[in-house]
Amino acid sequence: MDLGLKGRTAAVAAASQGLGKAIALELAREGARVSICGRRADIVRSAEQEIRQATGGEVHGIPADVARGPDADRFVDETARHFGGLDILILNAGGPPTGTFESLSDAEWVAAHDLTLMSAVHLVRRAIPHLRKRGGGRIVAMTSISVKQPIENLLLSNAYRMAVIGMVKTLARELAHDQILVNAVCPGYIGTDRLMELIAGRAERTRKTVEEARDAMGKEAALGRLGTPEEVAAVVAFLCSSRASFLTGTVIQVDGGLYRGVY
Repeated sequence: MDLGLKGRTAAVAAASQGLGKAIALELAREGARVSICGRRADIVRSAEQEIRQATGGEVHGIPADVARGPDADRFVDETARHFGGLDILILNAGGPPTGTFESLSDAEWVAAHDLTLMSAVHLVRRAIPHLRKRGGGRIVAMTSISVKQPIENLLLSNAYRMAVIGMVKTLARELAHDQILVNAVCPGYIGTDRLMELIAGRAERTRKTVEEARDAMGKEAALGRLGTPEEVAAVVAFLCSSRASFLTGTVIQVDGGLYRGVY
């Protein structure tokens, strides 16, 4: 299937590793010109080279911490300057710390607010004028299955990712007349380094081995396994494509049947 992404420009935030890098790889394979960012310049450059070698595509790495407003602004502006415009924005950021309500400090709440919610606010605010110049575009927010069913010991993620969904649903209406389509993807348990950290914590709390905790987590999904970053990236690429021209305001879980609710 031709997704119509050849020659499009995509800014994928926090894409030096994990799900972000998988999404950047998938978009580059489809012919998009991709910029990525991350906090560590060495890891960003390594990911840039890896994506370029794997796809033969145009890739631009930008060291930036999207939790900082000026860095988020610079990431978007430099992407548009380098490639001559912007068509696609992928909202992504590292996960906030684990913890229960009574274990989390005010400073941790504030830091998670900046990382999870305000990074999305800054990126979208900066991207809208660029997308309008193109006559439309795509915004895809990477959230979590926690917006469908809260996850134990992930209070900060549970709280702030739901706020991102509220923003997505509102923006889908506000930007529809500009032909800017806004959607969210909610990964379930996906085999990333971040998930392995969560599994290690769960293993310690439940007095299981990491392997036992990993297997148990996979079996919570209907398909009985963890997902892969590539499976999530394929859905994101579709939402960015011309094939998804009548999808906006959607919240799509990619979870192997983990979520059992109706809505």
